[in-house]
Order: sequence, then C-alpha cells, then structure tokens
Amino acid sequence: MKVRGGAWADTVAPARPLQALDWDKACAHLQRTDRVMRKLIAAHAGARLQSRGDPFQTLARSIIGQQISVKAAQAVWDRLCAAVPQVAPHHVLDLGEEALRACGLSARKVAYLRDLADKFQTGQVHPAQWQHMSDDAVAAELLTIRGIGRWTADMFLIFHLMRPDVLPLGDLGLIRGVSQTYFAGEPVTQSDVREVAAAWAPWRSVGTWYIWRSLDPIAVEY
Repeated sequence: MKVRGGAWADTVAPARPLQALDWDKACAHLQRTDRVMRKLIAAHAGARLQSRGDPFQTLARSIIGQQISVKAAQAVWDRLCAAVPQVAPHHVLDLGEEALRACGLSARKVAYLRDLADKFQTGQVHPAQWQHMSDDAVAAELLTIRGIGRWTADMFLIFHLMRPDVLPLGDLGLIRGVSQTYFAGEPVTQSDVREVAAAWAPWRSVGTWYIWRSLDPIAVEY
C-alpha cells in the first residue's frame, strides 16, 4: 500500500476509543442486528477487549512476533527485556545490532526494530497525537515504519488504540471465522466478509473480536 502524502495533516475526526460503556453499547447493537453475534456474545459473556502496554512496546512485540510461534516470540521478547533497562527507543538503539541478534532476532527484524526505534526517537511518528488522529492517519504513519504492514496497523488500532470500527480484511482468522460461523465452512472472499460485517458497523472491531473468540476462546494480549 502506498502511503498518502500529507497524512499528518489529516484533520478527519477520529473514532471515539472504546470504553466500558461503549463495549456494552456495541454488544447491544450486535445482538440486535446479527443472530450469529447474539450467540457468540452470549457464549463469551463477561470477556472484553482491554488495551495494555505502550505504543512502542506494542509495535516492537508485533515485529518480533512476525512469522514465528507465540512461544518463540515470547522467548525473544524476554531476552530483549533482559538486555535493556526498559524496552524503549533509546535503549534499543544503544543496544546495537549484534546485541539484538543475540536476543534471537533475524537480521531483517533487527533492521525493522531499529527503524521503529529511530522513528520514535526522532519524532518521525507522533504517538502522543495518535489518540486524536483518524484511523487512516494513524495507519499512514505506521506504514512508514519498516516491517509494519496494513495487518499490523489494524491490530494496533484495535488492540492498543481500541478504535471501534476497524475491519482487518487481511486477517486470516477473521476470514476463517466468518467462513465457519456464517457460511458453514465454505470458502469466503474479503467481499463476503465485508458484506457480513456491514451489519456490525459502527462496531466492526467488536464483531471481529467475537469472531476471533469463535476460533479461540482465550483472547490474545498485546
């Protein structure tokens, strides 16, 4: 995806982040408009999305976890945490490439992690402003960071900024979950998923979260 120039100047009002009352409102809407959601919400009563961590650590963990198992990613993260006083941009840059490789990172991921740290450190991205920016404007900034694509940007919008109406069409779990819960396991396209999720708006992040729960009852923590 090509990043649109001038994204930082985007003045579109951002969606309001999810709060406890919003989650209840979202569930009420989904239960009213979608019979599958009604069953999923009832099956996972009491569970809800919660944001954890700071933006740099959330994105660093996303980069570390790319294309490896959860267990392997946790081992690399633990070694990185042991190697620095805090997983923060200046500490990562001070650590150097060889020390990062010793934590178990590939050369490519070292380059990605250092680019992330550099962009945070030099102010090329604006995490303090993200809560006040539109989803597209935040995603445009994230996509300037090496190793971060649209899927990672969508996960960040959902799990960290808790934006209510994100539909991550590039997520295989969402595609598979919609196939199983709405189409009896028949193959589906992104267009099929978009059509199903139209009934979830303006709470498509919440609908997506419940589709994930249909595949794995234990929520991932970011």
